[in-house]
Amino acid sequence: MKRFCLFRLEFGRLMRSRLAWLAVFLTVVSPLAGLILYKPAYADTMLSMYLANPAIAGGAAGGILFGVLTVFEFGRAEKARVNLLMDAAVSPLTMAWVRLVSLMGAALLTAGITMAVWFPVCQRLIGSVFGAGDFILAWLIFMGLALPLGILAGASAYQFTGRTDLSLVLFAAFACLSLTVWADDWQLCWLNPCVWALSDDFSNFRIFYSVLYMRLTWLTALSAVWAVSYLCIRRYGKNICGSFLWGVRRICRPAAALALLVCAGAAYAVQPMVDHENPDLTAMTFSQMPFLEEVVCFARSAQVVPNTAAGTVSGTASYHFLNTSGRAQTISFGINPGYKVSSVQANGKEVPFSVGDYQEYNEAMLEAEIPALEEVELLIKYGGFPREGRNTSVMQGGTEISKEYLCLENAILSPRLMNVAPDEGMYPASIEITLPGSMTVIPFGSGEAQKMSENEDGTVTWRYEHNGTGGILYAGDYVRQDIRAGGITIEFYYGRKHQSVMEQAKAVEAVQAVADYCTKHYGTLSFGAGGRLKLVQSRVSGGGYATDGASLLDEADFTAVNLSDADKGSIPGEVMIHELVHQWWGLGNMFDDTDETSPWSAEGLTVYTTYRIVSELYGEEYARENYIEQWQQEVKDYYLNFYVRNPQYLEKLPEEKQLEISGNLKQVRQYSEMPLKILKAQELTGGKEAMDQILHDLFNRELDPAYPYLTYQEFLDACGLREEDLNLA
Repeated sequence: MKRFCLFRLEFGRLMRSRLAWLAVFLTVVSPLAGLILYKPAYADTMLSMYLANPAIAGGAAGGILFGVLTVFEFGRAEKARVNLLMDAAVSPLTMAWVRLVSLMGAALLTAGITMAVWFPVCQRLIGSVFGAGDFILAWLIFMGLALPLGILAGASAYQFTGRTDLSLVLFAAFACLSLTVWADDWQLCWLNPCVWALSDDFSNFRIFYSVLYMRLTWLTALSAVWAVSYLCIRRYGKNICGSFLWGVRRICRPAAALALLVCAGAAYAVQPMVDHENPDLTAMTFSQMPFLEEVVCFARSAQVVPNTAAGTVSGTASYHFLNTSGRAQTISFGINPGYKVSSVQANGKEVPFSVGDYQEYNEAMLEAEIPALEEVELLIKYGGFPREGRNTSVMQGGTEISKEYLCLENAILSPRLMNVAPDEGMYPASIEITLPGSMTVIPFGSGEAQKMSENEDGTVTWRYEHNGTGGILYAGDYVRQDIRAGGITIEFYYGRKHQSVMEQAKAVEAVQAVADYCTKHYGTLSFGAGGRLKLVQSRVSGGGYATDGASLLDEADFTAVNLSDADKGSIPGEVMIHELVHQWWGLGNMFDDTDETSPWSAEGLTVYTTYRIVSELYGEEYARENYIEQWQQEVKDYYLNFYVRNPQYLEKLPEEKQLEISGNLKQVRQYSEMPLKILKAQELTGGKEAMDQILHDLFNRELDPAYPYLTYQEFLDACGLREEDLNLA
């Protein structure tokens, strides 16, 4: 009761403090920095820009502000020189608890006020893809949990040092570590979590879980540090060592601190989110394994059951081998490091198996022994929470598994066979997957999924055929539209949340226009199969890719802000055309972008092709006004730019400013200068038809497997021009 009364008095006093209300006010307005200055989530989704960035900025600023407030509040009695009187009236150990809980209460109040203020702001900025669930989780985890971490760090610093100035220095150093040295380590950046993107169209539970795990680990660790510092609170005129020795006399206190430290260390060491793969990206241990002699795989199957509520996967994979060696053989599989193998059976009998510690490219090696029989069916039962690769840990979220979306790739779908050759060059596979009835299953390839059964629990079992050792499977709450264009049927899949945006951008008309134009002028996409092509919108992933029968569209390319990008088109439909043209210039033909100073890239040919399509759809005058004249004005300004004319001064600027200016200049080179160069090449080579023939020949050229990129020199050679012939100045 005494502590409750003290808490009520201390909290009331804190709520009358001008310094406390200043910290509250600055914390409430600090998310503005995430809209203007500090933008760690760099993907172009609406939730990244207008939810993640403000919440992370508010958390970082709020954590620092409340840490500083804590130091001043703990040192208030000393500053007023009444600490001896305070200690005589109330035990300093009791007051440490009371101050800490009061500050936590103020932090809770601040988080509530901040969320109430920013709810309508975020709702207005994000638009139709706004979701209350994402808002609450983002603000509670990204921002709300940062405040108690700052309070614990500030309180610990003061209780160790007993001085305000030293405490501020220690706290500042701890915060700077998170913002600089630890910024790219998802487990250590306690103040500014690694969140590169939030999805607009699908769920974000994986990244929320990752940040929550990091926050709770740090909350446990800092609670342990605070518990140790609690033992160092000055008592009876003793120094830090004397106070510590006095404090440990009650064994429960150091025991609690030790228990918290052990829990934090264990949570850090056994985290379930990221694997321990070899950081050397040139390592090829698994891919260079030799095939076993006299053993072939002639069929495989898998029954996969994702738990969309828990984000886990369980499955049973079956492999049929022909073993003509007359002896037992060890079969190797790649399996996701987050999975546990519960049993391996050969022809119904348990066989020994092991999973190695070495990991490479998000896979661990599972080895199982098959007997010396001619035909063997190997059955593997596996499951767990899939881990993401350590080398891409700052871009977590790819292995999202929820009722709205999932992507199961290769060893995440089922164990990937590594050291057994296929029978007659084929790995025929039959995959069954059971998912909620609201989800559409999309095998990424030429295969088509069929509904096998509708189950009593509301789930649906799908089945499809595949050829290969792995495979990629997408599923989600998709809208499908079939479009006949370019001589093929295009199955266009996009998220249901994005339907209004896609309709506004006239996505179907854009797909048809691009496919018809590019197929006629350049040729058919090499990854179309059997007269069909799947265009699948994925969760934000940082780029697209293609395979036989399917091509991926990153959702970040079709957000409301990207569809209003004037560099790609004057209206959303034209930006949609631009992004789809990348199926030909970008995926159908790849470009080497290692030279940051060169204007040559997929963007130049894509912008030029978009201009040509728009001129056919809306007229030459419209295209000239909205494309050519804008390019000319931007290039004119570019050549007058101070740093373009005096590059030596750019090197003298801070690195962050250099990157900002260089990025803007690079965009002008790729989106405006290069299209004008191609337009000039068109004039020099005889007009549109001649340029179409040149680009057609380049698109269909024979590729060099060692360097499959379309180069600027190849373009110049095909045009019969030199680089200086296309100078615009």
